[in-house]
Amino acid sequence: MAANPRTTIKPALRYRDAQAAIAWLCKALGFERRAVYEDGERGIAHAQLTLRNGLIMVSSARDDAWGQRMAQPDEIGGRETQCCCFTVADVDAHYQRAVAAGAEIIEPLEAKDYGGKGYACRDPEGHLWWIGSYDPWAD
Repeated sequence: MAANPRTTIKPALRYRDAQAAIAWLCKALGFERRAVYEDGERGIAHAQLTLRNGLIMVSSARDDAWGQRMAQPDEIGGRETQCCCFTVADVDAHYQRAVAAGAEIIEPLEAKDYGGKGYACRDPEGHLWWIGSYDPWAD
């Protein structure tokens, strides 16, 4: 079965400074702004960032009903309950881009037993990201 060019799973992340997070995600990890809806002094109501045919949603962390179900990494000792993963064509160049943008590298770029190469980093608010060349859709 061929992959659908439109993603059906869209991770949603909340940030205390969503505007700064969006800028960092674009600079360091290569995302592009598709839509950003500001909510006055409350920050970002909703943003869509794309990377190839992938999409993430970003908003400002809030103490609303949904926000009370979530925790930011600094509230739980820097831990995460999940991690966004994505595939890039040139993982070596991507790694250099992330390092140059100041990403906190938590797993250096290296070959993986299951194929390809990859690395892991944290964004400025502590969310985990795994980036690699392994494509689970490839035959």
